[in-house]
Order: sequence, then C-alpha cells, then structure tokens
Amino acid sequence: MSPPLHAQTRPVPEAAVLEGLPPVHEVSAAEVAARISGGPRLVVLDDDPTGTQTVADVPVLTSWTVDDLRWALHQDRAVFFVLTNTRSLSPEDAAARNREVVRALHAASAAEGTGYVLASRGDSTLRGHFPLETDVLAEELTELGAGAPDGVVLVPAYIEAGRLTVGSNHWMRTADGLLPVGMSEFARDATFGYRSSSLPEWVEEKTGGRIPADGVLRVTLDDLRGGGPAHTARLLSSLRGGRTAVVDAVCDDDLRVLALALAQAEENGTRLVYRVGPSFVRARAGQAGRAPLTPAELRPLRSNATPHGLIVVGSHVALTTRQLDRLRERGGIAEYELDVALLLDEERRDAHIAEVAAAAAGALYSADAVIRTSRVLVTGADADDSLAISRRVSAALVEAVRQVNATRRPAFVVAKGGITSSDTATHGLEIRRAWARGTLLPGIVSLWEPVDGPAAGIPYIVFAGNVGGADALADALDLLRSA
Repeated sequence: MSPPLHAQTRPVPEAAVLEGLPPVHEVSAAEVAARISGGPRLVVLDDDPTGTQTVADVPVLTSWTVDDLRWALHQDRAVFFVLTNTRSLSPEDAAARNREVVRALHAASAAEGTGYVLASRGDSTLRGHFPLETDVLAEELTELGAGAPDGVVLVPAYIEAGRLTVGSNHWMRTADGLLPVGMSEFARDATFGYRSSSLPEWVEEKTGGRIPADGVLRVTLDDLRGGGPAHTARLLSSLRGGRTAVVDAVCDDDLRVLALALAQAEENGTRLVYRVGPSFVRARAGQAGRAPLTPAELRPLRSNATPHGLIVVGSHVALTTRQLDRLRERGGIAEYELDVALLLDEERRDAHIAEVAAAAAGALYSADAVIRTSRVLVTGADADDSLAISRRVSAALVEAVRQVNATRRPAFVVAKGGITSSDTATHGLEIRRAWARGTLLPGIVSLWEPVDGPAAGIPYIVFAGNVGGADALADALDLLRSA
C-alpha cells in the first residue's frame, strides 16, 4: 500500500494506488447516448481550447452572440463548446465573460426551444478560476429564472493524460508513477497555485474555507462501481443549496456510470452545474473514444496553399520544452524566437514581431516554421501581474500568426499552450465557428476545421502545454506531414 497522500513527495507505482479497487461497472457509450437522446444539450464553457481533445465531430464557438449559439444549438449534436478563454483573464473579466455567455445562451435556448445544462471546463491539473466560475453560473441561472443549482459536481479526471481521482484524491501520471497533483509543477502556477491533492481539501482551500472539506459530498469508486447509476443518482439527488460533490474516475466506464446517474438525477428535478476535465465531456455526451485521425482523413482537411505548416509555442512548462527538443532532433523545421524582453519593450515590440513573422512566412516553402517565445519564464510581482505578462506575450504570438497568414497561408497551424491556442484561434486566425473533428494522438491534441473566415481550409491543431510524452509534438507533426 502507498503511504498517506499528505506524506507523498514523489511518484508512487500506479499499481499501489489502484490496487484493491472494486471491479469496473461497464457502461457503453451507446447506452449513455440513448439515455440522453432528446434531453438538454450539454454546453461546455471552456476556459481554454484544450477541452475538445477527447471528442469528435462537435461544434466549437469562439464567439457567443445569440446567432452563433443558435447555430450551435441547431446542430444535431448532444454537446458543443463555447471557448471563453477565461483562464487568461482577471477574475473580474472572467466573471463578466461567463455572465455574457449564459445570458446569450438563455436567449438562444428560448429561441430554439432547446434546453441546456452547463459545464464549466477547467484544467485537469486544477488550475483556473474556481469557485468563481461556477459561482457566477449559479448566480446567472438564478437571475434568469432557470432555478438555483442544487449542487456543483467536480470531476477533474482526464483519463488519457493520466489525471485520475481515487478516494477523492487527485493524481497525475508521470514517467516514474503517479504523483499527487499538489506536488506537481502545476500546483506552483504563478496565478492558480494550490497545495491540496485531496479534492475536498482543495475545495476548502480554493473557497477560503467557505466550503469546508467535511461539507463536500464524496462520490467514490465504491459508489460508482458497487452501487452503479441508481445509487449514484440518489447521492447526487441529495445535493441542496449549491453543495459541492467530488467524483472519482479511473476509466471511461466510471464516467459513463456518472453520466447515467446525472441524467436520472436531473430528470427527477435536481439542478446541477458541472466543473470538469476533458474526459467527462465525452462520457456525458455519449461518445466512445475514437482512434486518432488517419492521413486519409486528414488529407481533405489540409490546406494546399503552401507545403508546410506553422507551429506556435507559448507554453513554458517543462514538458513543452522537452517536446521542442525532440522536434528539433527530428529536423525539418525552421525556428524563430520571440524574445519576451523585447515584447515587453514598447519601442521595440512591433518591429521585433514583424521581423519574426516575415522570416517564418518566408520559410514555409522549404520547412515547417516554429515561432516560439524565449524559454525563460518572466513573472510579475503578483498573480495579476504575471497574468498580464502572459496576455501580452500571447498577444505578440497572435500578431505574428496573423501576419504570417496574411503573407502566406500555411498548410496547417499547431498552437502549443492553452492561452496560446485560444488567442491564436480567435484573434490570429479569426475563427468564430468550427468543428472539432478528432485528435492527432490518442485522446489528446484536437484538430479543428474552421467553418469560415481567413482560416477556412487551414486545419487548426490545439495542443495543450501539459499533455503527451516527450515525442508527442514530433509525432503529431509527422502525422500532419504524412497527409
């Protein structure tokens, strides 16, 4: 047996964490799809674009006008995403954006005669504006007359990336075993840092004690696997007054049991808001895991404007740096650096961006071009200042992409990092409506097909900073090249 979670300072063997668990309660994706058919749409407010990486053939919006939302509601899909990009915003701006989306969605829902249930998609390593976002959603639903939520269901698991929850404790897979997330580099995030790996204690920490750990409902693997959907639905139906529930998950079947339980609880009148990682969305939408896109499937999506693509790297986590190193080893790229020090210098900023963009555009006939920020992370005096620096650097990457695309359309665009991929989509390529078509690697690295605008015909690849092994970026690029 592994030692208590609070004593963990290094990874432990995965078998030590998973031993002795009840047998899996098997539920098919088809069973979930049949159960939710004709029910309310799952609308995922995604705090960066990487939440789409477990699903296929679902609409994605980067704009939330009533018309855009009606378009998404009109599609014959159980789920769609609204990219809010709130992880890159201040708390005040994040709250305002959530309010805007919910108000527009409520109007669109009334116009289409279609119900909805809200999921606030956050990071599987627990970064983001919690509890602010779920608090705001609850307030808006109440004010709009949709009813105050009875509970908030927290499900951060991301199965493919090895983010697992066992006994209400959240773990992340590393090369050396499972590590409590509170011991990871992500827990030291300059803006969204935390200490707790136990989800009830994390809720208490993040709410400043407003929600004590012992007031959190724990839905464990014993409940999901031993009790099944009916038992789990009874637990969820007990939620009142916006109480938080945290849910275990080790595999898709666990999440599909939860999906059936949620459908039953909600059908019986329990009103819920979800705060989730990527894997929940696929299970709740009744989708099965799909194999990565093949070269034959990619070929009709790829732009033929130039032979090569553009890779934009803003993420600073250590994994991204290792992935860049492997990409260099395989070759076939031309690399250009945006120096963060110059980007923060008002007099030199614009000229530096233009120089890098022109060089990258010129390279596209002979190589895949990489535009990356300098690898030394620059932080501010406090969390808000650090976030402002991140936004300024991301804006420079976006402007470089815009200038490259205006000069020479790349065959594809890969964006590495959450804020980077959001800003590149919405501002660099001006994507408003798209379809998430699938992944380039199993369960990670989503490919979007833009519907219109300057990016139509250019596959857009959303690649989170914190997923995949050291070879993942190079492997994804090899697949794109093979098409």
